[in-house]
Amino acid sequence: MKLMLRSGTDVRSRLTEWMGRRLLARLSRTGFDLESSWFVPSRVLAPLRRNGLDPVPELARMHAHGPVTKLPLPVPVWLVTGHEASKQVLVDVEAFSNDFGHLKELGLFADEAPGGLGFSDPPEHTRLRKVLTPEFTMRRLSRLVPRIEAIVNDQLDLMSMKDGPVDLVEDFALPVPALTICELLGVPLSEREEFQRRSVARFDLAGAATASLSAVSESIVYFRELVRAQRSNPSDGLLGELIRKHGDDLDDDELAGLADGLLTGGFETTASMISLGTLALLRDQALMAQVHGDDKAVNSLVDELLRHHTVVQVAFPRVARRDVDVAGTRVRAGDIVVCSLSQANRDTEVYSDPNRICPERAAGQHLAFGYGAHRCIGAELAKMELRIAYPALARRFPQMRLAIEPGALSFRKLSIVYGLQSLPIDLGSPTTSAHELLS
Repeated sequence: MKLMLRSGTDVRSRLTEWMGRRLLARLSRTGFDLESSWFVPSRVLAPLRRNGLDPVPELARMHAHGPVTKLPLPVPVWLVTGHEASKQVLVDVEAFSNDFGHLKELGLFADEAPGGLGFSDPPEHTRLRKVLTPEFTMRRLSRLVPRIEAIVNDQLDLMSMKDGPVDLVEDFALPVPALTICELLGVPLSEREEFQRRSVARFDLAGAATASLSAVSESIVYFRELVRAQRSNPSDGLLGELIRKHGDDLDDDELAGLADGLLTGGFETTASMISLGTLALLRDQALMAQVHGDDKAVNSLVDELLRHHTVVQVAFPRVARRDVDVAGTRVRAGDIVVCSLSQANRDTEVYSDPNRICPERAAGQHLAFGYGAHRCIGAELAKMELRIAYPALARRFPQMRLAIEPGALSFRKLSIVYGLQSLPIDLGSPTTSAHELLS
């Protein structure tokens, strides 16, 4: 009798799981509005939401019951909120797979694999990362510093010429990383405005659930065309360099995937950090004063802002390759595991008073860039941009202030990458422009 009951439970469980996967597969093709979907439990959406700059309280409540929580979904999905538990999942590429193909096999997505480093496993991931790593050493990246400084100063000059408040997101936070990535990859000047337009909506899930994946597909098509064009005439940028050095070993799809991965990790994320970090500076004059300090002070502040804001709210979903224990919880082979990076970076077992921005804190162990083999390869480039952007902005516009009431600020409601929709600021009286100082 017990065997029959167990079998019946297994059958019902498998049937429910199968029906859930079919539903999600259909929705992944047609799309649905996550924000207004009554059938999506709030704790499922909690990792994609914020309360201002902080994770929503529901994440902390889940974490209080343990660092691993099973989400109420028709397929087995585990949310990891603990810092150490997240590191365990992120570092173990033998137990957990990033391969996008596994998510398609589960019936969760119908789109083609995005490619690149984020959705591949060793040995493929190892091979591709080995190609890119030499291009992202500090020595290699240092050649971009003068160009990033010029991009930042050009945008500040354009802002200073505007009457009335400016939107820091549109006028500064988006153009700086977009133009930097264009410079890095070797995107032609004539295509840079279109390049930025294609990149903005890919992480926002407030509308159709598959809008971001559609944006990824569109981006991949664009990069394939760019790669084909550069095969015959390589630019001085990263794509041209990869074609010259590894063109016989990498096909067009692999090169396009790598380029798209760099866009994913280096554009919207850095844009969000510029705007959210600026908001933090506007709220705290002590922090504003610190960006006028020496490089060491700015470096520690940037790392602490990265920890506090954690704009990439969740890591790429992993699929368990085998049964494995995560912080005392048994995860079965085939289960999906999602790490909440925003909550892990507020783990009280690792950080005292984690909701406070404390530049003196040793924040270098944060998970804002992920961890392990899949840690963002462009992390140092992003930090380089922030270390240049924050001081330049504060020094040029020392009297800048919010142009609206703080309660009127518009944040993204539901997104993988958190950020502000806009940030209206009054610039006050700017100091002399960089161009005037050099003339």
